Amino acid sequence: MLMAGEAQRRTTEWPLALSLLVAATGLVILTFYNWRNGILIFAAAPGVAALLRATLTDRAAGLLHVRGRMFDTAFLFLTAAAIAGLALIVPN
Repeated sequence: MLMAGEAQRRTTEWPLALSLLVAATGLVILTFYNWRNGILIFAAAPGVAALLRATLTDRAAGLLHVRGRMFDTAFLFLTAAAIAGLALIVPN
């Protein structure tokens, strides 16, 4: 039988799970298909996390909540931009 805290903990981790799903999709695509498209999809994972962190409350964000909302959002957007930028400037 689940305790109330355990049930709530499971339901509040969907933002992290969604971000990890996008990252895993990118890794599969870069491994088996086109590396540049895969990395761009992988770069979308922190972008999705940033959007979720910016729009969700601290409690609903779950493990995406590390610091303050502005810091988390800025850091995740900058991470997404850095990964995408590097993917675009690296030659074939």
